[in-house]
Amino acid sequence: MKPDYKNWVPKGMVAGVLAGTAVTLALLIFVMEGPVFSGRAKIVAATVCGALFGMMVVVSVYFINWYTTFSYNGKKQFSRRIIEKVASYVVLPENGTGLDVGCGSGALTIACAKNNPGASMVGLDRWGREYASFNQPLCERNAQAEGVEKIVKFVRGDACKLPYADETFDAVTSNYCYHNIPSRDRQEIILETLRVLKKGGTFAIHDIFSKGKYGDMEKLLKKLRDMGYEKVELLDTTSGLFMTKKETYDLLLNGSALLVGKK
Repeated sequence: MKPDYKNWVPKGMVAGVLAGTAVTLALLIFVMEGPVFSGRAKIVAATVCGALFGMMVVVSVYFINWYTTFSYNGKKQFSRRIIEKVASYVVLPENGTGLDVGCGSGALTIACAKNNPGASMVGLDRWGREYASFNQPLCERNAQAEGVEKIVKFVRGDACKLPYADETFDAVTSNYCYHNIPSRDRQEIILETLRVLKKGGTFAIHDIFSKGKYGDMEKLLKKLRDMGYEKVELLDTTSGLFMTKKETYDLLLNGSALLVGKK
């Protein structure tokens, strides 16, 4: 039995883009070969349809590249590399418990459990239809396949309102989750995650911390330090730490960084 961590780019999304490309090509052929348009109207319609088809070809190339790159077991091993890098920052005490928010297919939760065999991990996700291939049974099968089912638990929950009391976990982590959550204040989602972290616990949150998605992160870093958090840093992961600059640009991951610290 092998784990199946699926793909960060949903198959349905790729199929939709390819279908859109096929439709624009069909429209272009219809305009060029059909009897509906002639003269100047035909030139205008063909130009518009040609531009749409060209745009869809470019989008399709990008999506196919993303799908290939984000394949967990693909040749590029990009997703596996990111997961293992984030997991390396999650260190749990003996018999401690960590929380992975937005666990998806369970990859990060399981990687953290494998790195901390004397502790346990909880993976939490809402498993919405946006990523229909990710679900709780899949996570549990993956944990069993990796041999960590006894120290891993998966639960359904909302990252914006975690179902846990204050100071429940010894470490909290997340990977590329919060930027997908519709919110006017994603910094509040981070604070909600840190609410359930024990005093002395550590955090490692990897996401696209662009200003457009998160606002001024320097203000959050200052706020955390003023609240008593220690060793708070926002580590740029796009310049070799997790990925190369080329990968960053090709995959539109500008702003990726790892928020770390201790409560």
